[in-house]
Amino acid sequence: MNTLSYKTISANKETAKKEWVVVDASEQVVGRLASKVAKLLRGKYKPNFTPHADCGDNVIIINAAKVVFTGKKETDKVYTRYTGYPGGQRFNTPAQLRQKEGGIDKMLRHAVKGMLPKGPLGRSLMNNLFIYEGTEHKQEAQQPKAIDINQYK
Repeated sequence: MNTLSYKTISANKETAKKEWVVVDASEQVVGRLASKVAKLLRGKYKPNFTPHADCGDNVIIINAAKVVFTGKKETDKVYTRYTGYPGGQRFNTPAQLRQKEGGIDKMLRHAVKGMLPKGPLGRSLMNNLFIYEGTEHKQEAQQPKAIDINQYK
């Protein structure tokens, strides 16, 4: 019996095969899109997934301005931030954030970040996420592959 064939292979930063993928966020529900993007960033759709290593893909989200919320979340959901000063709690709804510069980027990053591991690995995975409100992006040189996010579970 050849025991070498039964060895578990763990991926690390050097052996991971990272790809560049483009996800079109048009008419996608924010939470469902974020969970699938988090799995792509993590590498959970790959056969050589390793929990402690960054073996996921670099994800480019285009048309982020066209994401939707279900129900009344557009007006009722509240994002809270704190300025650091007494009485400095600030509240925004998704409808208010859409009006601000970079607000849609903040909404999607907030949703994806909550679905990634907490700690150094999760923070480094967030650097692999690129969000653009329109159809144009700056990562053309990486020759990203366009994928249909609806095919993933």
